[in-house]
Amino acid sequence: MREDFVPKGDYIDPRYVRVEKDRLWPDVWQVACREEEIPEPGNFVTFDVADESIIVIRLTGGAIKAYYNACQHRGRRLTEGCGTAHHFFCRYHGWRWNLDGSVREVVDREDWGDRVTDEDLRLKEPQVDTWGGFVFITMNPDAEPLRDYLAPIPEVFDPFEFEKFRFRWYKTVVLPCNWKTALEAFNEGYHVQTTHPQLLRWNDDMTSSSRFGKHSTFTGAEDNWPLGAPSRRLGQPFPKDFRPGVVSFIELMEKQLRAIWTPRDLTAARRLTTELDEKDGTDPARVLGALMAFAAEEAEKDGSGWPNLTAENLIRAGQDWHIFPNLIVLPYPDGALWYRARPNGDDPDSCVFDIWSLVRYAPGAEPELKREFYTDWREHEDWGRILEQDFENLDAVQQGMKSRGFPGSRTSPRQEMAISNFHRVLHEYYYRHDETSNETVSGTEKKDEARS
Repeated sequence: MREDFVPKGDYIDPRYVRVEKDRLWPDVWQVACREEEIPEPGNFVTFDVADESIIVIRLTGGAIKAYYNACQHRGRRLTEGCGTAHHFFCRYHGWRWNLDGSVREVVDREDWGDRVTDEDLRLKEPQVDTWGGFVFITMNPDAEPLRDYLAPIPEVFDPFEFEKFRFRWYKTVVLPCNWKTALEAFNEGYHVQTTHPQLLRWNDDMTSSSRFGKHSTFTGAEDNWPLGAPSRRLGQPFPKDFRPGVVSFIELMEKQLRAIWTPRDLTAARRLTTELDEKDGTDPARVLGALMAFAAEEAEKDGSGWPNLTAENLIRAGQDWHIFPNLIVLPYPDGALWYRARPNGDDPDSCVFDIWSLVRYAPGAEPELKREFYTDWREHEDWGRILEQDFENLDAVQQGMKSRGFPGSRTSPRQEMAISNFHRVLHEYYYRHDETSNETVSGTEKKDEARS
């Protein structure tokens, strides 16, 4: 692994699917759902990853529990999807469990005599914890505490109060590529200049990336090119007034993505043209400061509230964070866009991709949660142009990596360190227990090294 090279076997070799089942997914902390998905006692969500299935449920009193989704008799899964349960019931032989995981009924229990105890038959539990309104699980009984695993993410984002955000929309799609291929389409800003050229009129796309242990981030280039100005790639001068460019950019984001920025932010941006002096429009710092102030006023006005953020908080948050292994966040004080990628069975050329637009709402004003699921992104007409542009790349990328003429990804050491760091940590998981996994994947590694 190098900062400028990722071997292609990580994406296309079926042997990595098996290694990840054994050495990655059981050991990491990963998001199963958000707390708002299980607000009442008995509400549950079924979370599937690789071959494993986990039930996450709210108990009376508010506690959240997680159980392996397997009947203790013959292994049949007890739940699918989401809903409300008064107890768990196996539709194969009729065994039942209480919501606290204790056995409730074993049909013909006397058949077993004293060979099994109630404790033997309890539903088995992975670890569960919460942060930022998300419910995380890990199947590793010896895993480090969640906040330690996430560090420095909580330190960076606790002031944003993600636990107060709610779903604006929730969409899941099966994509024709590896889960890592999909995740990385949203883990660097280097592609914007070609894939999303419409954004360059009012926003610079040059980025700088950094790694923080397992996790990584990218943000704007070090010279802080102002919002509302054309990308430096276009070679155009700064505008005399930054206000129209800021308004146009947020209008475009609301039309083509409906995430990160919110309708409140658009209202705040339009106020710039009437409530900020024209002479102040020549100063990008004043324009951005006024935009944030107006957005905070709009949020307080409708009861949504606004986080108490400093300039340092905003700088550290940057534009995009990768939370290892499979979570991406693009943050803003008023809204955030989150991505989660998971394997789709044993096929290295397919994945399940979740997209969540989260927004601050006044209590009780959030829209009803609607989970949308699509087996092909082309069957849905309301992704918005930005996501469609990203999706249009993925199948061609996945197939192109299979070429004998492609040894591996030549990642930019400046703008794509988040990707190379991702694979560095993945390889630590692949190989860290012992050397048996070398026999599993080393053949592909050697071929990639020879070609490179």
